[in-house]
Amino acid sequence: MLTLGALTLDSARRRGIGIRITPREYELLEYLIRRHDQIVTKREILDNVWDSSFERGDNVMEVYIGYLRRKIDIPFGIHSLTPVRGTGYLLRGRTGASGRQGPPVLDGES
Repeated sequence: MLTLGALTLDSARRRGIGIRITPREYELLEYLIRRHDQIVTKREILDNVWDSSFERGDNVMEVYIGYLRRKIDIPFGIHSLTPVRGTGYLLRGRTGASGRQGPPVLDGES
């Protein structure tokens, strides 16, 4: 289990509310949580979440980012997963009015 503030990835939850995600969305969200507050390039995401043989022209990753944003951000009125123009994406540990979420916590760590 990973926790980044109010977002928990075990099965995904935000503020205690379950979020239904697919296995691929889970892998993507886990990768982004582990790299929170860092700009992650599209190539890094493809290499670590998808088979590295994906071509840059494929928009599968962008589609899945959109799925995640609609599930983890939009229903909660926040913008924690944001595109960084020309580079990649950023999952913020700070989500505006709710304040600092803090670093991710792995299950079993204190």
